[in-house]
Amino acid sequence: MLPIRLLAIDLDGTLVNHQFQISPADLAAVRRVHEAGVEVIVATGRRHRFAMPMSDQLGFDHWLISSNGAITRSNKGEDFHRDLLPTDTARELCRAMQDFRGNIVLTFDTDAKGALALERLDELNTVIQRWLEKNLQYIEFVVPVENCLGKNGDPVQAMFCGTIPRMRQALKALASAGLEERVMVLRTEYPERDLSIVDVLNQGCSKGHALERWAHYRNIPREQVMAIGDNFNDIEMLEFAGRPYIMGNASEELRERGWSITASNSEHGVASAIEQVMGWVPAKV
Repeated sequence: MLPIRLLAIDLDGTLVNHQFQISPADLAAVRRVHEAGVEVIVATGRRHRFAMPMSDQLGFDHWLISSNGAITRSNKGEDFHRDLLPTDTARELCRAMQDFRGNIVLTFDTDAKGALALERLDELNTVIQRWLEKNLQYIEFVVPVENCLGKNGDPVQAMFCGTIPRMRQALKALASAGLEERVMVLRTEYPERDLSIVDVLNQGCSKGHALERWAHYRNIPREQVMAIGDNFNDIEMLEFAGRPYIMGNASEELRERGWSITASNSEHGVASAIEQVMGWVPAKV
């Protein structure tokens, strides 16, 4: 009997280290647990296409929960579930967030130009320049940004990016926008980069809800689900999993929640957590 049957792993800050790489030790541990018969699912805030270069390094077929739970799709492109943000809600959101138009990106479920819609680059360039460069072929500039709505179906999400103080102001604006019963607001913070991402999704959408849906489909009880994460957008996923692990590089606020703590993402924390749950002697890589 395996101690777990399903392992959900976050990417950035968890499986991906500060050099934007997956360490050989972590990669070996994930492959080993997969070979032992445990299903591995990647759960990330990245959109599906942007997550693929990292997740493909696993070297085996797997499913991804992307865009913080909005899309569940295999690395081969098979769809399981999509939970999109209604167009009317997205349009009302844009109107309510007038002061943050330089921070907003609307995301659509397509691999063509227009997958990402935004008004301008000035505020975004200061915090996510590398992301913008890698996604330039998918970006369409639209002023006002809500004019893109209705062309490519409902958006996956609205994403606000900026410095941590700026995004805390955005969170306050969202709280007073009167949309709390229609949207799910998730935040991700990277203090060392002074970067915060606030994702606005359809109500009830999160990594945790998507993981619960998948576990139910696979007939796997939560007691046999392990999850590893590092940030605020992982909270629902960690709350659902019977074996939750938080990374050593997570904020003190998250590490105080009582979940098991592993090493940081620069110290092979994913491998350490897997080896602890599986009862393995750490491998030499």
